[in-house]
Amino acid sequence: MTEQKGYIDRTETFDDFLEADGLLEETETIALKQVIADQLRAAMQQEGLTKTAMAERMNSSRQQLDRLLDPNNPSVTLLTLRRAATAVGRNLRIELV
Repeated sequence: MTEQKGYIDRTETFDDFLEADGLLEETETIALKQVIADQLRAAMQQEGLTKTAMAERMNSSRQQLDRLLDPNNPSVTLLTLRRAATAVGRNLRIELV
């Protein structure tokens, strides 16, 4: 069967689409970073922490915290993640699945 113009393959997943366009890895990375940023923001709110106070607890700068909370900036170290988790009384858990 030849594909017709405008044909939509209903068996194709969104992941398949992203992978075909070479965007899957980047999209998953941004999504993961967004989840981490959302969890940190929620924990900061629970603790009543401002960004300045959070940065102080992390022994870091406000700019570094802003980079950590920015989902479009995938550069984050495990040390920074661990400091952020500790600053809000949480543990960092990373696993390969």
